[in-house]
Amino acid sequence: MPSNVEIARRGYEAVLAGDLETVRGFLAPEVRWHGGDPDAPGACRNREEAMRFMRRAIGGSGPGELVDVIGAGDKVVVIIRPILEGGGLGEPTANLTTFRDGKAIEMVHHPDPADALAALG
Repeated sequence: MPSNVEIARRGYEAVLAGDLETVRGFLAPEVRWHGGDPDAPGACRNREEAMRFMRRAIGGSGPGELVDVIGAGDKVVVIIRPILEGGGLGEPTANLTTFRDGKAIEMVHHPDPADALAALG
């Protein structure tokens, strides 16, 4: 079985290639994706909501540039530089993803990668 870092990297590469069906396979049905509050408006509470969010993001300026993938056990930090409206790359942001049995069960967005890395431990 691939490591969680490998799964996260493959998932991001699939997003870059527009292959969201591969990404779907990496997400648990009950995956949560949020900015720190899983009950906040706009938070994704399952795989279908996460897939809709990704489709909208890809339809806009695109997913951005992968900077790094750092793992520790069942958690992985994916650091990206988002594409800005009008082109160019923004400041790095990060998602802290928790895996169980090779599937992402939670993704927490951090505007500052240092916060995601601190949460990683």
